[in-house]
Amino acid sequence: MGPLSVNELISENTNLFLAFVIGTAFGFVLESSGFSSSRKLAGVFYGYDMVVLKVFFTGAITAMLGLLFFSLFGWVDLDLVYVNPTYLTSAIVGGIIMGLGFIMGGYCPGTSFCGASIGKIDAMVFIIGLFLGVSLFGAGYDWWEKMYLAKFLGSPKISESLGLSDGVFALLLILVALGMFWAAEWAEKKFPREEY
Repeated sequence: MGPLSVNELISENTNLFLAFVIGTAFGFVLESSGFSSSRKLAGVFYGYDMVVLKVFFTGAITAMLGLLFFSLFGWVDLDLVYVNPTYLTSAIVGGIIMGLGFIMGGYCPGTSFCGASIGKIDAMVFIIGLFLGVSLFGAGYDWWEKMYLAKFLGSPKISESLGLSDGVFALLLILVALGMFWAAEWAEKKFPREEY
């Protein structure tokens, strides 16, 4: 995992085995947390259950702080951390499609597999739709390649785009997260749902 295989600290087979173990553990944690429930996931959009938002925001903050402290201790070179290239048009269109699928189906790709693994039929249907969408995209790539590759912005970090140091950006994001947690608590009280 990470740079271990690339730097030949572990073999490719060990890397794949660790990916399997970590993926299985991640799926177990998602299921144990109730993330295989489409109602819990859709609850974010309706305001009655913000657990998913809180958990994933907490995970992002934890990972960000971990990388910053590891960099401070000299354990990680942040310049070697891969940042996905940004194609603005396809990111917006893909985000809209993903959001619509999320609100209609109640799953994201990862949680749909959690739901399917415990026998939820709606999750299985969602996975079929997921593979159909991927197949249609692949088959018709020539049609929308121009849109897919439009507005290439490179691989910018938000902190660089805003002209902030990584530490200052982290502090601001933590403050935003605290505000979001407060707003999430308010929304859950404002839009309660007793049974789901």
